[in-house]
Amino acid sequence: MTTYKLGVLYGDGIGPEIVSATVKVLKAAASKAANGTEFVFIELPMGWEGIKKYNDPMPDVTKQGLKETDGWLMGPHDSSAYPDEHRLFKRNPSGELRHCFDLFANIRPSRTFPGTKSVAGFSDLIILRENSEGFLSDRNMYIGTGECMVTPDVALVTGVFTRKSIERIAHEAFKLAMSRRKKVTIVHKANVIRLAFGLFRDICYETGKKYYPEVKVEDVLIDAMAARLVRRAGDFDVIVTENLFGDILSDLAGELAGSLGLSPSLNTNGKQAMAQAAHGSAPDIAGQDLANPTSMLLSAVMLLQWLSAHHRDPRLNEIAKKMEDACLGTIADGTVTHDLGGSASTTAFTDAVIKKIYQLS
Repeated sequence: MTTYKLGVLYGDGIGPEIVSATVKVLKAAASKAANGTEFVFIELPMGWEGIKKYNDPMPDVTKQGLKETDGWLMGPHDSSAYPDEHRLFKRNPSGELRHCFDLFANIRPSRTFPGTKSVAGFSDLIILRENSEGFLSDRNMYIGTGECMVTPDVALVTGVFTRKSIERIAHEAFKLAMSRRKKVTIVHKANVIRLAFGLFRDICYETGKKYYPEVKVEDVLIDAMAARLVRRAGDFDVIVTENLFGDILSDLAGELAGSLGLSPSLNTNGKQAMAQAAHGSAPDIAGQDLANPTSMLLSAVMLLQWLSAHHRDPRLNEIAKKMEDACLGTIADGTVTHDLGGSASTTAFTDAVIKKIYQLS
């Protein structure tokens, strides 16, 4: 029996519902696989739970606990509603974990699934978002937020671009492309922000030419990229860009493919990984059994696939495949939640996925 420790951070809003659903499905898939793999789930406080217990939405007890895990499931947070002392001049919970653990690579697939309605036709792409610097200023400082108010009427924000960070996200993008259709698109704004984005673009090109000559490389300006995603999302394979642009483009790509509720994501530093739904906490439907858990479920699939590669343990891929096949099969059968035009509750959808796990070989 091989045991993996997974942290569980339920988060805010719909977080407890979709994370609980994901844990149930993961347990069912592991049980069905019966391949000698065991998971220990370590529940740790985050968000409002952390504030109530420790006066901190990302308390030290959680960060210390995560150091002892192989990876973790992180629910969405509602940081915009936190008290000022936890909201102003502080990183939000996901930003804090990305900073604390140097989770520099954010991998966000957008794929059209059978049984869903795509806005932009077929797509199967992955956006590699550099997580540690760029223009999201709360991530790029050792201490401080990277923002300041010079006067009540003047605000400054600092963007940071370094060779080290660009090279490592470029390697992740090209390695991923080598396992797919061997095409990388670099997204930037070097026509206006010449030095910072020029550095990003040029280092990505250098990395590809030196280490991955089989991969076709192109570069596209951010504004043109937004338009091209709407018209021809199917043209793209792996897209690599900085933090802020990656955040925006991945939401756009997710909606174009069918729904942000179907979009998973994984954050990694090469040693640990964090599965995180690409969407927010949706406090308006929290506790109503309406949330779509698919994004969180498929993020857990990505986590198991990453752990499988990292630990060279194909049994984890077997469990991941059972989860993914059952989830996508349930959607293809027409059992979908309200956001996709269906009537299934969170619980009903989860139960249908678990039933499908036991039906599939």
